[in-house]
Amino acid sequence: MATTRTLPPTWLMGFGFLPLGVSGAVMLITVPQLLSAVHVPEPRIASITAVTLIPTFASFLLAPLLDWRFSRRTYAIAFAIVGAACTAGALLFLDNLDALTALLFVGSFAIGLYVAAVGGWFGNLTSTEHKSALGAWFTVANIGGGGVTASVAIALLRGLPFTAGVAILGGMMLLSLPLFLWVPCPPADGRLAHESFRAFARDLMELVGRRSVLWTLLLFLAPAASFALTNVLGGLGRDFGTPENVVGVLGGSGAVVAGVVGSLAVPRIGGRIPPRPLYLMVGVVGALFTLALINLPHTTPTFGLAMLGENAFQAAAFSVSNIIILRTIGHENPLAATQFGLLNAASSVPLVYMQALDGQGYAIGGVSGSLLMDAAISGAAAVALGLTLWLCRRTIPAI
Repeated sequence: MATTRTLPPTWLMGFGFLPLGVSGAVMLITVPQLLSAVHVPEPRIASITAVTLIPTFASFLLAPLLDWRFSRRTYAIAFAIVGAACTAGALLFLDNLDALTALLFVGSFAIGLYVAAVGGWFGNLTSTEHKSALGAWFTVANIGGGGVTASVAIALLRGLPFTAGVAILGGMMLLSLPLFLWVPCPPADGRLAHESFRAFARDLMELVGRRSVLWTLLLFLAPAASFALTNVLGGLGRDFGTPENVVGVLGGSGAVVAGVVGSLAVPRIGGRIPPRPLYLMVGVVGALFTLALINLPHTTPTFGLAMLGENAFQAAAFSVSNIIILRTIGHENPLAATQFGLLNAASSVPLVYMQALDGQGYAIGGVSGSLLMDAAISGAAAVALGLTLWLCRRTIPAI
């Protein structure tokens, strides 16, 4: 394994995920705001958003290429540039929704592959004792970068010439590139770089069949700690009698603060509790928190508590999932980027179907129905997985 003496500080390496947060804010917050301002119908905005989310779990289909032929640094730089160009460039096509959607989709796909390349690269180099901190700082950079971008994007685009604002947002997505000159990067594995694609596919099938990977997939595909309510609460301000400006503050700077606190709390606990049980513990405690919200009055303080609490728990869950992925990868893994891409994509899947289920809960019982749906499903999944892990503890590979 490469020595950690030549690596930057762990907190600085975490900022390799900064483009993920910046691009997410542009796609999910800034673009809908701009489209709404020019009176694009809400259903069309929602459909565009849905398309941009597809690569969050579909990009793993191309992740195997990141371990083939070229170094992960090369792939990371290339996909960062493509992602920045497409995501920022989409802002120039507000009057052509088909072109805007296509550019956002390609940009999202590129950032998904960028994340897999950086995650596999940095995770392969980081020693086991530093993986918890790296996973937490990945989440901090993602959430913090997204929060800052969401706060300044409209001001940049309205206060400056529009193309200048677009250029600055695109540049923000490239701020992590100087870090790559500091982090050592071994060349692609010699055998993988020269073998036939059939042999490479055989290696991939062997990877997916590993027990440690299968157990991690089971953990992530289940809704044990998705906290999809964070994507629902922003639209429920009226149900709590909360003014729009307060919703904006809580969903912006408030969510960033809560997310950073939740992320950085994980390394302090992670040294005492193994990552898999810790992930499920975050899910159970978070489900109990969600249940407790049901009996509180639907007021602005309750909305604030829900927004901050759910974001803190989700950030903690993201941090633990990063730790699990990094530890599953191990060291000197020639398929590290492939494995990171696959497992990271799996962790995104519950966000999609749980958001749909939370919406059904709201249709049945309003806010209380949505809270109950999320807490019941997540809590039950976490408990069931916890019992499964305990019963099979002697056969599950350690990470």
